[in-house]
Amino acid sequence: MRVLLIEDDQELAALLLEGLTKDGFVTEHAPNAAEGFALGSLDTYAAIVLDVMLPEGIEAGFLLAQRLRQAGLHTPILFLTARGDINSKLRGLELGGDDYLAKPFDFRELRARLRSLVRRSAGRSSNVLVLPFGFQMDLAAQQVQDVHLTSREYALLEYFALNAGRIFSREDLIERIWSNDSSVTTKIVDVYVSSLRRKLHLDLIETVRGRGYRLGGS
Repeated sequence: MRVLLIEDDQELAALLLEGLTKDGFVTEHAPNAAEGFALGSLDTYAAIVLDVMLPEGIEAGFLLAQRLRQAGLHTPILFLTARGDINSKLRGLELGGDDYLAKPFDFRELRARLRSLVRRSAGRSSNVLVLPFGFQMDLAAQQVQDVHLTSREYALLEYFALNAGRIFSREDLIERIWSNDSSVTTKIVDVYVSSLRRKLHLDLIETVRGRGYRLGGS
């Protein structure tokens, strides 16, 4: 699951990036509203975690959310801020936020809220996603029933599952799952897809000749 963190507190951002990565989120960081808009408007994230007070101003996060919505972005936005008063919460939600978590916070709550946002945005009421061939994927526990996957294998499968039917090139997958890590090549993508096929089912991830991969099966 790919997440954009827009937070100017470098110490907090580092802690969040570490925690989210350990939990299987593929996370990118923007330290200000300008970079946040540049990345967020690409519409390649499952969710955005957005601080309200950024270098551009004490309400820069609110204005950024409004700007992203005006640009047509529908990605779920979770405000993460020290401004926990009811007026600030209402303003954030009115300007395009989907959830609001006040600092200080428990990381477990942030994680749960993020997964809930992504689940709701995909139109699901349950954390359990049934894949082709009867495999059950628990998005909260980040597990597939009776199958052991590495964190990267899980992230790749989850991305396919949340975008069932869409075709992704190897370059698309490097961008979304490996955050454009320059050390990752298209061959590595093939290795991970082959590993998932061995562990799950030969036809679960289909090759679309000349275009890439997609979740298939029946």
